[in-house]
Amino acid sequence: MVDLQQKVIDEIERQKEDLLALCSKLLQMNTENPPGDTSEISEFIIRYLSSFGIETEVHESNPKMFNLISSIGENKDNKHLILCGHTDVVPVGDLEKWDFDPFSGHIENGFIHGRGASDMKCGLAGLVFTMGLFRRLDIPLAGKLSLLVVPDEETGGEYGVPWVLERSLIHGSAAVIAEPSHPQHPTIGQKGSCWFEVEIEGTPGHGSLSPVIGDSAILKAVKAIEVLQNIWNFEVKIPDEMKEIIEITKAYIRKREETDTSDVLDHITVNIGTIHGGTKANVIADHVVIQVDTRLPFGVQNEEMFPKVRKLLADAGIEAKVRPIGFQSTANWTPPTNEIVSSLVESIKQVSQKDAYGVLQWASSDARHFRAHNIPVLQYGPADLPTIHSYNERAPIDQVIQAAKVYALTSLKYLGVK
Repeated sequence: MVDLQQKVIDEIERQKEDLLALCSKLLQMNTENPPGDTSEISEFIIRYLSSFGIETEVHESNPKMFNLISSIGENKDNKHLILCGHTDVVPVGDLEKWDFDPFSGHIENGFIHGRGASDMKCGLAGLVFTMGLFRRLDIPLAGKLSLLVVPDEETGGEYGVPWVLERSLIHGSAAVIAEPSHPQHPTIGQKGSCWFEVEIEGTPGHGSLSPVIGDSAILKAVKAIEVLQNIWNFEVKIPDEMKEIIEITKAYIRKREETDTSDVLDHITVNIGTIHGGTKANVIADHVVIQVDTRLPFGVQNEEMFPKVRKLLADAGIEAKVRPIGFQSTANWTPPTNEIVSSLVESIKQVSQKDAYGVLQWASSDARHFRAHNIPVLQYGPADLPTIHSYNERAPIDQVIQAAKVYALTSLKYLGVK
């Protein structure tokens, strides 16, 4: 087994230029979501895997959105590892603010450049590459290894992972998602999400008579926005079993991040995302809708948020309707003792010759859907974290190669060989 592991590592190192070329090719395909057209990239991945004799199931969840499932090995002793990645990327935004073509995939100064390099086409390339490598080397896996490529994650993922799992198109005993992470620290848990909107009514009137007559919904909304910031101060009781990993993650953030954001792990964060209201400059606004994104730490449930928010506004004298929208999830995790976590962490140590351990993530992800279907999961992928979803996105070449080796080793360790 040790010799086979080293053989796979050596082979990836030998073929690293092919791996990087695969990354570049994926980056050259425009898969912005919206609109979410993954036709070209899906066809490419199908052809790539087919060149190694690997067949692919295709499931169209929405027009031009394709979920791909490819498998090798046998589902023996209920060992089935899913390697998961998404093909969609966020829009590039203002092209004038990019220093290079966002769909170039060019390699320079130790980085691969392009929209989705970190989130998450370089990680996806590592998964696809691993499947082809295992088949070419005829690795005698004792379990089943599946590649799940989904088309929709960046706009909420409705047509991706949950669509596949809810239809029982695939079910594994464990999963690895190639989402961006620190090279030594996979993310083993995520905070919950609670999005809601606040609707406020006013009394219209001629703008020239404000504030003598009328009742501006916008002025009420300004007050409401200020009051909503107090959500950060809501009491949070962290469960005892989560306290250690939270402290580990806080220490990790303080040590490795330029800005200390560790307090977000045990607080409810609050972001005023959008404000829509008013009809015209000379009309007193009679209606405003505020959309809010809060992220929930362990110990806080979604259903308890809404009465608390309503009371917060009411106590401030603000009449408003509060209703859920968008992302709704509870904080979730896969413990460090789980076999898939220990397999991947040990693989990182083996490849990098450095210490490694899992940490929590302050956002949410597709991992929650796997856990909802009782599939232990964690996230690990190459990334230049500051450039994710920003201009000039890129991924470090050394991390791309390390991640591919980790995916391969993790698959060997977790599934075993005949």
